[in-house]
Amino acid sequence: MKRWAIWACFLAVGLVSAWAQDKSVKPGINDPFKDPNLNIQEWLSRFERESRETFDKRKEIVAACQLKPGMVVADVGAGTGLFTRLFASEVGDKGTVYAVDIAQKFLDYITESAKKAGLNNIKTVLGTDTSAQLPHGEIDLVFICDTYHHFEYPERMLHSIYQALKPGGRMVVVDFIREEGKSRQWILDHVRAGQNIVEKEITTAGFKKIGEVKDLLQENYLVVFEKPAKAANSDPKNHNEDR
Repeated sequence: MKRWAIWACFLAVGLVSAWAQDKSVKPGINDPFKDPNLNIQEWLSRFERESRETFDKRKEIVAACQLKPGMVVADVGAGTGLFTRLFASEVGDKGTVYAVDIAQKFLDYITESAKKAGLNNIKTVLGTDTSAQLPHGEIDLVFICDTYHHFEYPERMLHSIYQALKPGGRMVVVDFIREEGKSRQWILDHVRAGQNIVEKEITTAGFKKIGEVKDLLQENYLVVFEKPAKAANSDPKNHNEDR
């Protein structure tokens, strides 16, 4: 009877753990992007406009990513492809930029705009709520701009990104500063967590914080993380669950 009681306890703990990992941290936050009638022009006017900080400082943000020709970059939460196109120009013909989004209409627009711009090194990827759906161990840099707060399942999404990065690969996160008395009410209502919590979630997932660019942005922070090089010696058996 004692053995059965012990196994029952283990089973209960396992079920609770699995439930916790699968629980959305902000249900419904991505519903607008899943709308089949999503209006590209409406989102272009939101994402690519003067007075939006990340648009106004786009060149400086790209410079902070320290890209080089030939690199493989993933723009996770690519939206209308503003940074995807900028990255494609930076890494050149020998490099690759993966544009990842959960909205197929955004990806279709990126494909169309890249073709018009003569950018042949962009690949679009339809991600999910839990995975960036990127090839394992191939990415030099993952870029996440004003998207981390849209991760419904941050633990699982970070795991998929960790797998996609090469050992020593970097992840740049730009997101809204959320501070009572400082941030706009829209940010306080829309963004679930401040920088400290975001950094804790990311480092708990195995990443190491290696830098932060301050005094560049007013409403956002820009932090750089790294997948430790020692990850090259990790057991591949431990990284199969998202394949």
